[in-house]
Parts: sequence; structure tokens; C-alpha cells
Amino acid sequence: MFGLSGEKLLILGLIAVFILGPDRLPHYAQQLAKFAKSLKRMADGAKDQLSNEIGEELDWKKLDPRQYDPRRIIREALAEEVVAAPNATILNQPKVQTQQKLVAGEQAPFDSEST
Repeated sequence: MFGLSGEKLLILGLIAVFILGPDRLPHYAQQLAKFAKSLKRMADGAKDQLSNEIGEELDWKKLDPRQYDPRRIIREALAEEVVAAPNATILNQPKVQTQQKLVAGEQAPFDSEST
């Protein structure tokens, strides 16, 4: 959590106790708890609103970005399966494009939108 270990959190708590004092600390702790609860309610509300607008039950675990492995996605995209056909040797060979020679006086094709 933001690079904070237990020791650092304890030190921050002790600093808060000394700065705020024992009379104001409960009040600020209560405000912090209310703020955390309101954030939780807002997140749940947004989640419910999204589910209602989509109109179907969402599997939130599928949408979790932490589950995606870029290496796996790239590996799957690059490893396309070739459909077995009677002429499988033709399908596996790379396509070779031949250049057409221009007739004398003919201009080369030009695409004005390509640049």
C-alpha cells in the first residue's frame, strides 16, 4: 500500500497522536472513518449503476486488469491456428507479391492520401 510498511504506519500514527493530541484524535479518526465509508458507498453506487445500464450480470473478476498477462495475449495473437485443408501446403506458404512492370510512358500509381 503505497510502499508503507507496518513500522512506517506505526510511526505515522504516533506522530498523529502527538500533533493532534488525545482530545482531537477521536474526532479526526471518526471523520476519517466517515470518509472511507463514503468512498466505499460511491464505488458501490458506480458499480451498481454500471450493472443497471449494461442490463446483464457482470463478472467483475473477468474485468479485473490485474489478471491480464501481456505475454500471454501477445503469444495468443501471434500463434494463429492454420485450418487443416486438403491443400495445407498452399495455406502455409507466404504470399509473394510480384511487381508489375510499367509500359513505356505510363505513370506509376500515386495515392494522394497516403502522405
